[in-house]
Amino acid sequence: MKLPLSHIAHGRSGDKGNHANVAVLAYTDAGFALLREKLTAAVVESYFAPLGVTKVERFEAANVRGLNFLLHNVLAGGASGSLRTDTQGKTLAVTLLRMPVEVPADPSALVRPVVGERGT
Repeated sequence: MKLPLSHIAHGRSGDKGNHANVAVLAYTDAGFALLREKLTAAVVESYFAPLGVTKVERFEAANVRGLNFLLHNVLAGGASGSLRTDTQGKTLAVTLLRMPVEVPADPSALVRPVVGERGT
């Protein structure tokens, strides 16, 4: 079964000159374990290949259930030199969160509880 990454994580992104970083933070410990396994630098690099990314580095921040990706040369020159609509990479996290991810048949341990449900 596949779900959009946004079902198990949230994210934030921004520019670093011609590069961008994308942080992905899992809602649950089980979600973080899945991200560590499935969301590799190679997977993210392949996903952003159409934007011209030349290299992706992954850094872990286990204390916040997070992975941070540095996308090299993804901004086509960066804020002052790019003709792209999103010259600062602000939408890259949203773009990545749309990526389908293979999850177990019962993904309930991966997703955040809905506020207002009984027991929450």
